[in-house]
Amino acid sequence: MTRLQRLAPLIALAAATMAAPALAAESCQKTDFDGWVKGVAKEAAAQGVSQAAIQKGLAAVRFDPAIVKKDRSQGVFSQTFLQFSDRMVEQYRVKQGPGYIKKYGDTFKRIEKQFGVPAEVITSFWALETDFGQVMGDDPTLISLATLGYDCRRPDLFRPQLIAALKIIDRGDLTVEEMRGPWAGEMGQFQFLASHYLDYGVDFDGDGKVKLRKSTADALASAANLLAKHGWRRGEPWLQEVKVPAEFPWEMADLRIRLPRSEWVAAGVKGMSTPLANDGLEAALLLPMGRKGPAFLAYPNFYVFLEWNSSLVYSTSAAYFATRLGGAPKVTRGSDPGTLSFDQIKQLQTILAKKGYNVGKIDGIIGELTREAVKDVQLKLGMPADSYPTKELLAKLS
Repeated sequence: MTRLQRLAPLIALAAATMAAPALAAESCQKTDFDGWVKGVAKEAAAQGVSQAAIQKGLAAVRFDPAIVKKDRSQGVFSQTFLQFSDRMVEQYRVKQGPGYIKKYGDTFKRIEKQFGVPAEVITSFWALETDFGQVMGDDPTLISLATLGYDCRRPDLFRPQLIAALKIIDRGDLTVEEMRGPWAGEMGQFQFLASHYLDYGVDFDGDGKVKLRKSTADALASAANLLAKHGWRRGEPWLQEVKVPAEFPWEMADLRIRLPRSEWVAAGVKGMSTPLANDGLEAALLLPMGRKGPAFLAYPNFYVFLEWNSSLVYSTSAAYFATRLGGAPKVTRGSDPGTLSFDQIKQLQTILAKKGYNVGKIDGIIGELTREAVKDVQLKLGMPADSYPTKELLAKLS
């Protein structure tokens, strides 16, 4: 009996204890917008931002209801891994990526030497975020940050971002007019939040400023710096497609369960395009669309992708794209697992919440909490516990 086989019943027992009450809705009590802006100015001054930068930056802000509407209607990450990766990877980006890696080859070599992050990984994020720096957005960043900071959904995230943006202006990296991007307030060729701009921005072209919009060298190096600071391990893989035996303890497919590759090999897991090394490098089995869809081993570096973006669909697509840029073939598509529609996922989340599970928001997105709840219910129903919600599961619960 392998270690994986010994662990399977323990995982099932742990999953059975995961039920938790749904989160209560948060309240939203605020002052008027002008009063809120005055509070931001006072807080920024207390953090050392000059009055000149505060006045220039905050004179440009206003509340924009259209931004709040966009923030409430996001649904891109409700797509499956294959839907998202087909649209974001397999069209033109996988063809254009190698050209950009070649064009900036010398810069990428310097970056990998200093930060340890390969060109394929950086280029994957570069493509997905801004089409290699070609589509960075042109909305006034300060208006976006002020609106989202004042709004009640995520004030704890965006109020500090507005102050960080004022610090960027104060430091001289961007003027108020240059501070533009998408509606959600990110900036530059890698769509950094303002705090990331401050914390991870690198002057790689040596001109004394961090210019994440106009300087490709600065942008590429800053992305590598962020990944390195979040734990990127030099010279190690991040994702590898594998084939899993039909008879498998599917509850072991969980990003929280990391085992040596030798354990996965002993359990019958095999590499698809390249052999699976029989060694001690830890990995988790990732099934982004359940046991019938594509399967991967996710290595420690994969968790750095999740640090960049916590969406499993986005992070898996970015990591997969990076493997394609490194020469891996197209992923094996598997068979239709019985994927739920957006409304069906919300229906399932509502049922799970009524049963006492904490699925977070009823948002039609298969996030970590929803997967945990699905796994527990699958185990209780005697179904293969691959953590992926399907029409079969919904029918059993309806």
